[in-house]
Amino acid sequence: MAICGEYIRSQFPTIDDDLYQYVQGILDSSKDDFEDGDEVYEAIGQVLHEVEDKSENEVRQICVRLLEILKGNSNNDDDIDRRKNGVNKVLNAPVHLGSLAATLEAQVEQIKSIWVTTRDDVMKVDAKKLEKAEAKLQQKQEKRIVNEQGSASRINTANNAAESAASASQMTSKKDSRMETKGGVNKTQDIRIENFDVAYGDRVLLQAADLTLAFGRRYGLIGRNGLGKTTLLRMISSKQLRIPSHVRVLHVEQEVAGDDTSALESVLECDYERSTLLSQEAKLQAAIEKDGSKTGDALGEELARVYEAMQLAEVDKAPARASAILSGLGFSVEKQSWPTKAFSGGWRMRLALARALFSKPDLLLLDEPTNMLDIKAILWLEKYLQTWPKTLLVVSHDRKFLDTVPTDILYLRGQKIEPYRGNYEQFVKTKGERERNQQREYEAQQAKRAHVQEFIDRFRYNANRASSVQSKIKMLEKLPELKPMEKESEVTLNFPDVEPLSPPILQLNEVSYSYNGTDMVFSNVNLTASLQSRICIVGENGAGKTTLLKIITGALSPSRGTVHVHRNLKFGYFSQHHVDQLDMRVCPVELLQTHFPGKPIEEYRRMLGSFGISGNLALQVINSLSGGQKSRVAFALMCAAMPNFLVLDEPTNHLDIESIEALGKALNNCQAGVILVSHDERLIQMVCTELWVCGEGSVRCIEEGFDEYRRIIEKELEL
Repeated sequence: MAICGEYIRSQFPTIDDDLYQYVQGILDSSKDDFEDGDEVYEAIGQVLHEVEDKSENEVRQICVRLLEILKGNSNNDDDIDRRKNGVNKVLNAPVHLGSLAATLEAQVEQIKSIWVTTRDDVMKVDAKKLEKAEAKLQQKQEKRIVNEQGSASRINTANNAAESAASASQMTSKKDSRMETKGGVNKTQDIRIENFDVAYGDRVLLQAADLTLAFGRRYGLIGRNGLGKTTLLRMISSKQLRIPSHVRVLHVEQEVAGDDTSALESVLECDYERSTLLSQEAKLQAAIEKDGSKTGDALGEELARVYEAMQLAEVDKAPARASAILSGLGFSVEKQSWPTKAFSGGWRMRLALARALFSKPDLLLLDEPTNMLDIKAILWLEKYLQTWPKTLLVVSHDRKFLDTVPTDILYLRGQKIEPYRGNYEQFVKTKGERERNQQREYEAQQAKRAHVQEFIDRFRYNANRASSVQSKIKMLEKLPELKPMEKESEVTLNFPDVEPLSPPILQLNEVSYSYNGTDMVFSNVNLTASLQSRICIVGENGAGKTTLLKIITGALSPSRGTVHVHRNLKFGYFSQHHVDQLDMRVCPVELLQTHFPGKPIEEYRRMLGSFGISGNLALQVINSLSGGQKSRVAFALMCAAMPNFLVLDEPTNHLDIESIEALGKALNNCQAGVILVSHDERLIQMVCTELWVCGEGSVRCIEEGFDEYRRIIEKELEL
């Protein structure tokens, strides 16, 4: 190894001691495993490139030379002298090693030979060599995977994705980058987390769970409310679960901070490589103008290299790409120039999503991305994510979204993560077949056990059958213990019964509304509803859907026109922010007691039980409940007043798939009238018989229903 060291020093005189020791260690530990110069280059080539600016062919030749030195195939004078001095011995005649070892074993009992090992010897494996061999095999398998991103723009998000990314980029030194890139041969973008636990307080959410995310696959993470989906995403993004350090992770969780930065520039800022190149270009241009011809040639060459890097990074195409993403998410050309502080919280969340899509991290984590979007933006996002080139892990309860985007489904149940290939529809089929097979297998085993046990009981005391009985007993003991299929409890929601009212119930005649008498939201709206109505209002965000609901319920007065309401009509209004307005410090029972005092505890628990909040859930602090469970508490609070007309504004935002299904069934069965604003296609098609579209200053009815509305939007997106 001394010759290797001298040769490395001669070829790379500027190499520092740490890198020199690192390269020496790689060569020393793997010298027996290298088969050709390419494998030596894979192990240390990139390190040598960073030490000095040499061409790839030069470094490859150096690696071939190092392999020759390691294998003793060098023809230089030093090597010849070493062989003469006895360092490398050459046999003068062939030797039969088996005979030699056998002779030595007969003479000296302590000497044993691997060539004459007998059957009684215990096979032993050199653990270190086995570990090296496995690492080498894994390196070959993953050789095709290329690290597409440099170490300068690592995004390591915990609470604030953008700030964490910037700090991670600044903290990564050049030397650390070299050592990290070359220290491990495994640069795969696949993620495998084995045998991990996740707990929230005293509650265990996942136990001995396994999670595998293959690069380039799109995973839909599903499961009942409260099982830990959001907690799992946060632990992955904060690196509390072991993720390879070279994998860039971005979790869209917090809205963009409001300042004077425009929406478009806010998205472009995510491209740290672009920002760095533009900054370098500006500095070089300023230096050239200042220094003139003194250093013009050197600065010009450096500026040319920056321009070449900008061309490779497609810096000139970045604004168009960012603008296209913003447009797809509902930002008009005018809004893209607005400062971020001019947007509401929901629009800032869209900005956060746009930044994530633009930066293209290795692993993108999305938690209910459709909650903040209207139907048009959801359809655009579905189409965009179908060609997502990296790894995607998304929590969603939108069945249409889960049928369109994911290539795999991860199902949380029983503190485990069950992987399924295919979209949600395929998952339902596969899961049903798996459960039926498991139940059939269990029932078959139980029948066999009963048959064998009957034989044992019948002939237990028969001496002639004693051996048969014993064999049957042993057979029962060896049978694996199968468990019956445990079906998840069905979610049921029940709205209270109400007394019928004679029509007309609700009428809007020539209703118009404008802000400050100038900005017209809609005009000449005519709407009639009864207790049998199942009306869904759709449209882009900002088109006036929520405004129309507030006019219906009386929270706002129309600018023109009239609203006629039955004198006994009582509205139950569920707003988008209903959940956030709950008192988080009390339990659900105490919440109902505060709003509707004087009833027995059993009555409050019955109200909550109608919406799936039963047992200990009714006594837990609301802040500790999941988003879906909080929504059910809000439903119970709304229905405690016994409304006979339900006005629901985005009621599915926090509900899981099973709860959305239950909500659809409950709305179909309830006796109250329903006007619904929702972007969940499944719920709309389950419930609504009338579709009203807000947009272009009016509210119009589409008789063909949601399918026709979807076709209209898809045509607009194609344009």
